[in-house]
Amino acid sequence: QDASLGQVSFSIFGSFGAALQVVLIFYLMVSSVVGFYSSPLFTRLLPERQDTPLTKIIGNCVSLLVLSSALPVFSRTLGITRFDLLGDFGRFDWLGNFYIVFLYNMSFAGLTTLCLVKRVSWAVQAELLRALGEEG
Repeated sequence: QDASLGQVSFSIFGSFGAALQVVLIFYLMVSSVVGFYSSPLFTRLLPERQDTPLTKIIGNCVSLLVLSSALPVFSRTLGITRFDLLGDFGRFDWLGNFYIVFLYNMSFAGLTTLCLVKRVSWAVQAELLRALGEEG
């Protein structure tokens, strides 16, 4: 029997939808790593050029392993894709509960919007202060 892996796209939109899923998953991956290292609790874990102790390297490896292991469950919960890698993440009973998944999606969308608005408003505030500082 031939393997059908990659022959059929799970996306409704075909190849474009599959490419969009890949881009969204890469965005989730990068944003989770940036968010992890931006949190005040883990900023001390950032590696330093040519001065990183072995315990810090091990801590980074463990952190990245946990983040990468959570990525399939995270993308599955958000409804982005159905991929399971080698795990069986599709059999979680709570993924069938509409209210839990809806609440999770709404909180994700709300927090993402809040972060984006905060980032944009800080840039606008800094520009306004710079412009007002030059005039006065």
